[in-house]
Amino acid sequence: MENAVIPRSDADGMAVAAFVLGLVGLLVLNIVLGPMAIGLAVLALRRGTQRRGRALLGLALGLADLALLATLVSVTGTVSWSLA
Repeated sequence: MENAVIPRSDADGMAVAAFVLGLVGLLVLNIVLGPMAIGLAVLALRRGTQRRGRALLGLALGLADLALLATLVSVTGTVSWSLA
């Protein structure tokens, strides 16, 4: 019986998705997109992605999303914000 091999393309796609979700999460829906970016980045790193830098950026951006959310809640007392 052969060992099952996890395709790297799945892990690479997760790394890219983590980066995109983390980046978009800085602007909108950071309460949802931040944790999703963190989860996808961790999964991509555990599965051995070739796009390790992109996964680490997604992880950092996901954490930045949550830090931004915590700052907004402490300053304004709400989870929504606007530029106006």
